[in-house]
Amino acid sequence: MVLVIAAAAVVWSLNGTGVSVSSLVSGWDNAQKILAGLFPPKTDQELLQSVGSAVVETLQISIAALFFGTAVGLVLALLMAGNIGAPRWLAIPARWVATVFRSVPELLWALVFVAAVGLGPAAGVYAISLHAAGLLAKLVSEQLEAVNVAPVEAVRLTGATRLATAVLAIVPQARNNIASLVLYQWECNIRSSAIIGFVGAGGIGQALGISMRLFRYEELATLMIALLLLVLVVDQISRFLRRRMGAATR
Repeated sequence: MVLVIAAAAVVWSLNGTGVSVSSLVSGWDNAQKILAGLFPPKTDQELLQSVGSAVVETLQISIAALFFGTAVGLVLALLMAGNIGAPRWLAIPARWVATVFRSVPELLWALVFVAAVGLGPAAGVYAISLHAAGLLAKLVSEQLEAVNVAPVEAVRLTGATRLATAVLAIVPQARNNIASLVLYQWECNIRSSAIIGFVGAGGIGQALGISMRLFRYEELATLMIALLLLVLVVDQISRFLRRRMGAATR
């Protein structure tokens, strides 16, 4: 019954959104024109210097947003996790705050902060931080709630306080998974910064938006390659750090 309902939901969604092979075939000519315009990528020195500055700014946005988002998200997660045992008058508002933070897309947060603080990377940092905080709060709280119960109960039987139980028995068990989530959020911040740049929140996304609006596809190709390389570098750094923490990565 579940499979039948799931299949019906997929068919209903495909029909409602107009997804079909014919739509892809009819749009192939336009896609070919865009793809042809991307090659060869533009590589003059002035553009490469501009791309380098945009990449550095994107990296700065992602790291700053990771710092603020992780700090807020971990606090919310500790208040939300059921086995931590925070008072309900703190746990319930924390859950609502986290829900609001992650329910609003980064792009809408960026529009709000661009209007509030003006164009530039600061608006991007604030926008990504809020969404990252809400997302990390949910995921980290679930990791905390999924730890082995036996060590937690053993520490509680010694008369330890809620804080001591969290520090000694809950957080250590979830530490590696939490670190993986934070590192993955860093990678997500890179991609998010490329999107919110379209509304003037700085980074490589702002340069991508300008190139697309002016139909400078060769510049667009160079920017896309730079973004891809940045994501690959961040991914390798994340794998290295996870390996240092004992993860079985290759």
